[in-house]
Amino acid sequence: MNDKVKTERNEKMQMKLLEKAKTLPMKSGCYLMKKGVGPDEVVLYVGKAKNLKSRVSSYFNNSTKSPKTEILVSHIEDFDFIMTQTDAEAFVLENNLIKKFSPKYNIRLKDDKSYPYVCVNLADSFARLVYERRPKKKKSMEVYGPFVLGSNISEVIRILTKSFALRDCSIREFLSRKEPCLLYQMKQCSAPCVGLITQEQYQRDLNLALSFFQGSPKEALENLHSRMLTLAEEEQFEAAAMMRDNIKVLQEFVEFSKQENAQVHGETKNIDIFAYHVGEIEVDISLYMMRKGVLLGHKNFHFPKLDSLDDLEDELAQFIFQYYTSTYDSPPEVLITNFNKELNKTLSLAFNESEGLNIKCKTSGQKYRSLMKLTQDHAMEHQRVRVLNEDSVYIGLNKLKELLSLKERPVVLECYDIAVFQGKSPTASKIVFHDGRPDKSSYRHYHLQERPEGNNDFAMMKEVIERRLKKGNLPDVFVVDGGIGQVNMFIAALKELDLSTPVVGIAKSKVEKKKTGFKEKEVSRTEERLIIPGRSNPYYLSKCKSLFKIVVQMRDEAHRFSRRLHHKEEKKKLITSWIDQVEGVGPKTKQNMLRVLDKSVSELKEYSVEEIESYFSVKNKIAKAIVKTLASIN
Repeated sequence: MNDKVKTERNEKMQMKLLEKAKTLPMKSGCYLMKKGVGPDEVVLYVGKAKNLKSRVSSYFNNSTKSPKTEILVSHIEDFDFIMTQTDAEAFVLENNLIKKFSPKYNIRLKDDKSYPYVCVNLADSFARLVYERRPKKKKSMEVYGPFVLGSNISEVIRILTKSFALRDCSIREFLSRKEPCLLYQMKQCSAPCVGLITQEQYQRDLNLALSFFQGSPKEALENLHSRMLTLAEEEQFEAAAMMRDNIKVLQEFVEFSKQENAQVHGETKNIDIFAYHVGEIEVDISLYMMRKGVLLGHKNFHFPKLDSLDDLEDELAQFIFQYYTSTYDSPPEVLITNFNKELNKTLSLAFNESEGLNIKCKTSGQKYRSLMKLTQDHAMEHQRVRVLNEDSVYIGLNKLKELLSLKERPVVLECYDIAVFQGKSPTASKIVFHDGRPDKSSYRHYHLQERPEGNNDFAMMKEVIERRLKKGNLPDVFVVDGGIGQVNMFIAALKELDLSTPVVGIAKSKVEKKKTGFKEKEVSRTEERLIIPGRSNPYYLSKCKSLFKIVVQMRDEAHRFSRRLHHKEEKKKLITSWIDQVEGVGPKTKQNMLRVLDKSVSELKEYSVEEIESYFSVKNKIAKAIVKTLASIN
C-alpha cells in the first residue's frame, strides 16, 4: 500500500471515528483506543476524561496534536468507553484497565531500585520465610519491610530458617517428597513434608522467627541462647560456636532495626514526598520515603515528555495511583509538589475507593518544606546527571529510531537466540524489552524439533518465528544475535510470512591492525557492532552508550535464557535415560516415575528393592527390574 492510499484510508477512518465520538455522552469515564477486530484486537491506549465526548473527539478533529498523538491516531481503528459517576472512579477504572491490557502507548514507569521484604504465605500449612524485592499483593501474604541497605536481611532469613528448622524448599518439592531431605539429618529442618512435626509445633517455631521482624525477639533470642548452652554442655562445640555466631548476627540486626526506627524530633509519621521536573526532552520523578521520622531512601522514574498524550499532571497522578495500588508500602500521607489542590483531592478520593488504601494527598507541609525542596532539586539534578552521562534508555531508543528511519521511537524489542549442541535438544529463547528494560513476564522458551541434518539455523529460526506469529502483536524491532548472515536469514524467514518488521543484528568486531611507529602491530580489540540491513557499514555501539547497554544486555539475556533450558533438557535426558532400559515399564509408569524422581543414579543404587518400591510407588516386580537396571549402569 503506497503512502497516498494509506493517507486517504487514515483520513476516512478518522472522519468515521469523529462521527462516532460526537455521539458519546458528556460524562466522566474511561476510553479505550483499539486496533484490529475480533481475536486480533489490541488496546493501544487507555485514558480517562471528565467529558468523554469532548476528550475523545479531540483525537480525530483537525486541532493541533503532538507527534506522538498523531502516530497513535494513525493506528486507531475503533474505540470503546465506560462511564463512571465521579473522576475518582475514573482513576480507579483507568488503573485496572491499564493493568489488564498493558497498552503500548500508556506510560509505564519502573523504579530504578527496590528494597527487600520478607514474605510469609499464610495460605501454606507450613509457611516459609521468603526474600522478595517486589512482592505481589495477596490476601494470604504477610509482608515485613521494606528493609534498607545494611540490614543484611538475606543472611538473617537464612539463619532464622535453619535455627528454627523451618521449611526451605519450594511447594512443589514439599508436596512430592516421600522421605526427609539432607537438611533434616543436619537438624536444620523439622521435615514437615513427611509429618515429623505437627502444624501447631511448626507454627510456634515460625512465630519465634517472625518475632525478629515484629520488634519483640526477646523470647526467640533466649530460646537460641539456651540451645547454645545445651550444645556446649553436650560437648558439641562446633555446633555451639555456629549458634553463637548466628545469635550475634541476629542481635546486630535487632540493634540496626532499632536505630532505623529511631524518631527524629518526636516525629512518628510515615510520609512519601513526590516531585517532578520537566526537562527539554524528559520528565523525571523523584520519590523520597520517610518512615517513623527517618529518611528510608529514594526512588527515581523518568519518561520522554513526548510520551504524555494527556494532561501531564493527570498522567503523573495516574502513575502515583498505579504505584501505590501495586506496592505493599503505602504511607497514610503523600506530599506532592507542583500539583493543584483539585487534583490532589481527586487522587485522595480515588485512594479511599480502593481496597486497603487510605492515603491523603497534600501539596504542602510546613514541617517538610526543606525535604520537599530537596526532592524537587533531586528530580532536576538526577535528570541532568543522567543525560550528561547518556544513561537514559530513551537516548538509545531514539538513536535506534534514527538508524532505522522509523516514524516513532521503538518501544518493544524482541531478541532471539538458539541453543543447540551437535543437533541435540535444540531450544530457543525470546527476550522482550519494553522501553529499554527487561519485561521478564514476556520471556519465552521454545522446544524446537531435532532435525536429521543436525544444525539448520534457518529452519529452526523459521520455526520460532512461525510459532511466535500465532500470538500476534509483533514488536517494533527484532534483534538477532549474529552478523549480516543471521540478519538476512531472519529477514528471509519474515518475508516468507509476508512481514516487514525491522531487524538488526549485534556482533563483535574483528581484530584490527594498527600502526605503531615503523611497525604494523596487530591489536586485539573486541567492539560491539549493530548490523543494519541496507547500510554498507555497521554502526559501532561505542558511539552511543545508551543503545550499547540495551542491545548488549538483550543479547546476553537471550544467551543465558536459552542455554538454561538447553542444559536443563540435556540434564533431564541424562538423568532419566536409564528408565527406558527398565524391563516392563510402560508409558504410564514411566510418567509416574519421572514425576517423583529427584535422586541421582548413584543415590538410587544404594536403595533396596523395598525402598525402590516405596519411592516410586511401583509393584515389587518393577522394583526388582529397576534395581537390576541400576546395577548394570557404570
